[in-house]
Amino acid sequence: MAMALENCFQVSTVSTALHTHQPFSFKEKSNLPTCKALKYSSSPFFSHSFNRKSRSSRIVCKAREAVDEVQVVTDSSWNNLVVGSQSPVLVEFWAPWCGPCRMIAPVIDELAKEYAGKILCYKLNTDDSPNVPTQYGIRSIPTVLFFKNGEKKESVIGAVPKSTLTATIEKYLDG
Repeated sequence: MAMALENCFQVSTVSTALHTHQPFSFKEKSNLPTCKALKYSSSPFFSHSFNRKSRSSRIVCKAREAVDEVQVVTDSSWNNLVVGSQSPVLVEFWAPWCGPCRMIAPVIDELAKEYAGKILCYKLNTDDSPNVPTQYGIRSIPTVLFFKNGEKKESVIGAVPKSTLTATIEKYLDG
């Protein structure tokens, strides 16, 4: 979450003129979790009072790619989300009835948080979306595929340790 928040804080304020407004307190006004990576008082954005004519203000997050959770991809969204992605992509092929898939799911969730803003993580339910697994020759689940620039680079089959997936991710990150 911290990495996603760090990537997210390209902020802007939106305000309208009328009444005076109390100084903005990030901790009090936001629903974001507390994060050690953010320094509330040292940022000029958070420590100053808004213009006296300001009636309301809000923070707008500009970083759409800083997703820190595993998103669902389907046959219909595959080309747009995976093949068309500018970022490296990890895709877990799974099914609800698969025991090893349930074992690896928390590992994929951790990787999505740790690499937020660097890679995109998706999961595809092979029962609901059978075309993509057939296209890529997926015969066993869980299978994790890695894509870069829309091309399949590597596959990992089975409920493997986190270190195996981390090493594979690191191979495809830029600089």
